[in-house]
Amino acid sequence: MGRFDHLHKKFREQRLKERANHNLARSRPVVAVNGNGTSGYRIKEGVNKDKVAGHLSPIHQNTKL
Repeated sequence: MGRFDHLHKKFREQRLKERANHNLARSRPVVAVNGNGTSGYRIKEGVNKDKVAGHLSPIHQNTKL
């Protein structure tokens, strides 16, 4: 296999992998953070329905610990 053939094969495999990852990322459902006025993700089904998981809180620089 020549140098150009090797580079072309490597480039083509990389593009196919990137395209597959891009398609997977686009097909994933979007999580509604900050939906319904919460600062996190509200669980929609199951035993923990309507509980808020993963609150987002900024780190303030003027707080003393």
